[in-house]
Amino acid sequence: MTETTLDSFEQSIEDGADDYTSLKGEKLAKVENLLDGVRKSKNINIRISEYDLERLKDISLREGLPYQTLISSILHKFITKQLVDEQAILQSLKLMNRLHS
Repeated sequence: MTETTLDSFEQSIEDGADDYTSLKGEKLAKVENLLDGVRKSKNINIRISEYDLERLKDISLREGLPYQTLISSILHKFITKQLVDEQAILQSLKLMNRLHS
């Protein structure tokens, strides 16, 4: 059997495992309700240009996932403010490099 090496984050979880306690009663119900809301999904219909849909399908094919999953992921990242503008980041890095040169 192969032994797995933990990274520092995983090791910190392992080291602190005894410090965690089980949730009970009202707190447990609140967490379960939150998780149920996250797990549920709704079907929607949207209108999207053929061009945008074809681009999404091309990207999803390269990424190896269904295009509906890609769209859902993009929306989730936008709503949770995790969607980043790659070009804006690259421009910021160039500017920082010029300032420090």
